[in-house]
Amino acid sequence: QWYLHEMKILKVIHGYPPLYNAGSEVYSQMLCHGLSKNHEVHVFTREENPFVKDFELREASDALMPNIKLHIVNIPLEKYRYQYRHAEVDKIFADLLLKIKPNIVHIGHLNHLSTSMVWEAEKQNIPLIYTLHDYWLMCPRGQFIQRNPPQNDALWALCDSQEDKKCAVNCYSGYFSGAEGEASTDLNYWTDWVGRRMTHIRDILKNINCFIAPSKYLYQRYVQEFGLPKEKILYLDYGFDLKRLQNRKRVLGEPFTFGYIGTHIPAKGIQHLISAFGLLKGRCQLRIWGRPRMQNTDALRSLVASLPLEIQNSVHWLSEYRNEHIITDVFNLTDCIVVPSIWVENSPLVIHEALQAEVAVITANVGGMAEYIQHEKNGLLFEHRNVNSLAMQMQRLVNNPDEARRLGTIGYLQSDDANIPNLDAHVDAIEDIYRKFA
Repeated sequence: QWYLHEMKILKVIHGYPPLYNAGSEVYSQMLCHGLSKNHEVHVFTREENPFVKDFELREASDALMPNIKLHIVNIPLEKYRYQYRHAEVDKIFADLLLKIKPNIVHIGHLNHLSTSMVWEAEKQNIPLIYTLHDYWLMCPRGQFIQRNPPQNDALWALCDSQEDKKCAVNCYSGYFSGAEGEASTDLNYWTDWVGRRMTHIRDILKNINCFIAPSKYLYQRYVQEFGLPKEKILYLDYGFDLKRLQNRKRVLGEPFTFGYIGTHIPAKGIQHLISAFGLLKGRCQLRIWGRPRMQNTDALRSLVASLPLEIQNSVHWLSEYRNEHIITDVFNLTDCIVVPSIWVENSPLVIHEALQAEVAVITANVGGMAEYIQHEKNGLLFEHRNVNSLAMQMQRLVNNPDEARRLGTIGYLQSDDANIPNLDAHVDAIEDIYRKFA
């Protein structure tokens, strides 16, 4: 035990609450909180401040646990959106490693940071753990959604595999000049760019000691499609602070309420949810939580404005909430959480949180969404990317609210007691992994 208390851990994540509140960021913060009870925890992360010098480093503390030290590098995204290596960041990271001398570096994401930071840790003989939150290592854009799909394909069409030329055509052609005579030149450039990026990713991953997949679905994809060796990857679902998810008391006297938690981006399928809500009959409402994203949110509000007036008045936009207040600010005001993502999510935190809080869940019948929700057992599934199918499942619960309450009581099917993984037990499992390499 003396050794555990001496461990210094450096967590690497591309965003950290409260600046960034998506799933990987929220999980990373919860993990750091759990680890900090027995260890010295540091976080290397980023911010986007256009009013200070690029790559400037500042020090801060976690707002909820000041003993967790944050090392925040400034990388304005509008300048460096598709640059995945930064010599300046590598140098800052190398200096930080020398200063902290961590026993382990635990990466949550390298997007918007610098992939070659891995080599800086390897040079100093520091073991590296990598939690996989999406497909970013095997897909340059992270979600296997085609940004510029062929004209006959659906908007935001899914991609079935990573191929350099296909990536250039279906995701990066928006950066072509547009001149017909230059199309071949641009295609060759971006095909080569994707190829170099993928070769580099495979090179840095040789230095990772262990990968953690939070769903069996994601585990299989990385092994079967990307070729990660089975001996270097393991399945371990996320861990949660269950105290945050206690004592839900649904506010009485409201119509049946659907809730959406997430960012206002196409990949999350919020546009499908709004369209499906517009098809419902009966007394119900939709509450949408999340940080506004300028024109994205404006476009979604316009979609709501195209619905009949009585439906428009039943859609409510709420501000971003703090995860530690999710019960009072979200689940007490919701009868069913809808996760309508059009990308194939791997292990959404909101599904786990809703299961623990005894809130019904409707989500798509693919990936990690269908891994943690089984149709008519602990939630409802709809046909992925099908608005009519989503509306049908939502209508079932409007017609029969008792079914929503029943589904909400079933909980997490992967455990004997219906509880999602407890953060303390999860931290124990993470520490066991660290000890194998540190």
